[in-house]
Amino acid sequence: MIHEIANTIVSYVGDMGYWGIFLLMFLESTFFPFPSEIIMIPAGYLAYQGEMNLYVIILVGILGSVAGALLNYYLAMNLGRKIILKYGKYFFIKEETLDKLETFFTRHGEISTFTGRLIPGIRQLISLPAGLARMHIAKFSLYTAIGAGIWVVVLVAIGYVVGSNQALISEYMKSATLIALVCVVLIVIFYIIRNKKRKEILED
Repeated sequence: MIHEIANTIVSYVGDMGYWGIFLLMFLESTFFPFPSEIIMIPAGYLAYQGEMNLYVIILVGILGSVAGALLNYYLAMNLGRKIILKYGKYFFIKEETLDKLETFFTRHGEISTFTGRLIPGIRQLISLPAGLARMHIAKFSLYTAIGAGIWVVVLVAIGYVVGSNQALISEYMKSATLIALVCVVLIVIFYIIRNKKRKEILED
């Protein structure tokens, strides 16, 4: 039965094509609780089968993620905190959740829009505090694209290597999260060292 479900999902992704991947990744980056694993892992498998282009899948997945994040960003920036809280409850966004997101953004700075993309539960909503804080749009887009890119590549790689074996996919999802978090740590360390050197140069 699991094998049949996996095949159904793979077939569905293949039928949707690249625009379907873009749309679903767009939704995954907004308020809709849609797991990116369901779309990107089967897409990776289809690339392995030669039915889709690996690089186009990754590009479309990243573009969809960034587009969805930008929607959240502009909604937060233009509507403000009160409106987000008023209607956010229909999308499981409580005041407590928004408070935690804003604290996370304030504590870690603008790079949190990158690191947040790789943390479950924060990934879809880190765009909100960035919009409320009116973060520079170019920086926001860049950090979001890098974070989303790492996650998309990891998921597609799992689909490409593991295939449609649902049992193995479940097992390797833990590895995917671990790989993503290791990437976060390494890039944050690089970011901190780079900023420290810049400050030292300016002080000299």
